[in-house]
Amino acid sequence: MIDKLEMFIALARERHFGRAAEACGVTQPSLSSAIRQLEDQLGVQLVFRGRSFQGLTPEGQRVLDRALRIVGDTRALKDEMRSLKTGLTGNLRLGVIPTALPMVADLTRPFLTRHPGLRVQILSRTSTEILAGLDSLDLDAGITYLDNEPLGRVSRVPLYTEFYRFLCAPGSPLAARERVTWAEAAGEPLCLLTGDMQNRRIVNQHLAEAGVRAAPTIESNSTIALVSHVMTGAWSSVVPMRLATLFAAGGQLRVIPLVDPEAEHLVGLIAPKRDPQTPMLAALIDAAERLGARPGRP
Repeated sequence: MIDKLEMFIALARERHFGRAAEACGVTQPSLSSAIRQLEDQLGVQLVFRGRSFQGLTPEGQRVLDRALRIVGDTRALKDEMRSLKTGLTGNLRLGVIPTALPMVADLTRPFLTRHPGLRVQILSRTSTEILAGLDSLDLDAGITYLDNEPLGRVSRVPLYTEFYRFLCAPGSPLAARERVTWAEAAGEPLCLLTGDMQNRRIVNQHLAEAGVRAAPTIESNSTIALVSHVMTGAWSSVVPMRLATLFAAGGQLRVIPLVDPEAEHLVGLIAPKRDPQTPMLAALIDAAERLGARPGRP
């Protein structure tokens, strides 16, 4: 039954029989047969079928909600039993908002030092994708903003406070300034993250508070792409302080505090809320709490 529920979850996620079968490591006929067997066992139709996948029936959606809980609990039980037998082993899938990627090693290094049997897969995701990944069991935990959008029922551990900086080349008209207002930043040629990124929504919010609106000529979901455009000297950007200082080493770029308002937002670890928590996630939460409690965290 659990294997069939896993395949059903994969089909609901991929919305394609072939891709779902590939994700589960089985043939498409095997997956189709498993879904039909599950329907027979439950006595309801789960999937609308035509020449291709056409969606879940209302009953299928209800079964999906329950299946996610059952499979999640089963995985947690397996993790707990495995940890009792062999210690902490396995793969942890961590979704991270792009602006937090420069600090993630601060968490993963001590975590893996204490638990060398674990592996961590770091995946760059938007805040929305992280929440969806936790719900669909595609992610085990995430690093995202804690104070801007509803997070639902998750465990939360603050890691650091994010501040914002105006990033520009040395030849920029504002490069010699000690501070730059949000209104002044909006008047420069900007490259910013795309609108689906929560960081961009935060930037838009603070620009609106300053009575201005950004009109970037370059948008990207990659912070590397933003910095590379700033380095040409033709654009500036608004980025988190940690990211700005990482790329400004060596004096290639200028990092200037943004004021009016001086904005800050809390970034932290989130994980599915369980009692008890899985041993792997309990260890990750412990590592996050140790990191967040360190004096002098930015």
